[in-house]
Amino acid sequence: MNTGENRVKSKNNLVTGVAWGLDGKVNYAIEGSAFNAGSVIKWLRDDLRLIDSARRCDELAESVDDANGIYFVPAFTGLGAPYWDMYARGTIVGLTRGVKAEHIARSVLEAIAFQMTDLLEAMKADSGIKLSELRVDGG
Repeated sequence: MNTGENRVKSKNNLVTGVAWGLDGKVNYAIEGSAFNAGSVIKWLRDDLRLIDSARRCDELAESVDDANGIYFVPAFTGLGAPYWDMYARGTIVGLTRGVKAEHIARSVLEAIAFQMTDLLEAMKADSGIKLSELRVDGG
């Protein structure tokens, strides 16, 4: 999150850094990392073979009203900000015979959204800035 010329010291385990500098003027940002988002979609596709494309994950998730009581934690390589727990591991809880691929797809997308919500709430708490626009990148 661009905090302008205000260098915010995070109380919520985010990283403060220089966004850019131009003509002697420095703009700062606070940021956080979610370690597993796109990689979870890849896991569904390549390892579990529940989907054949990222688009298919969206289609499956949109075909049901909810995740049927299951929750997914995408901590394949620990949890990033604001938790920074390298020992956390992924889990799926709430599985029953009524759970279908559609529910798993939805729980995965919800988990990614929950991670982003945690980051955005931490950013807002640290900066006091209410977002009007969101741009996300990743690798």
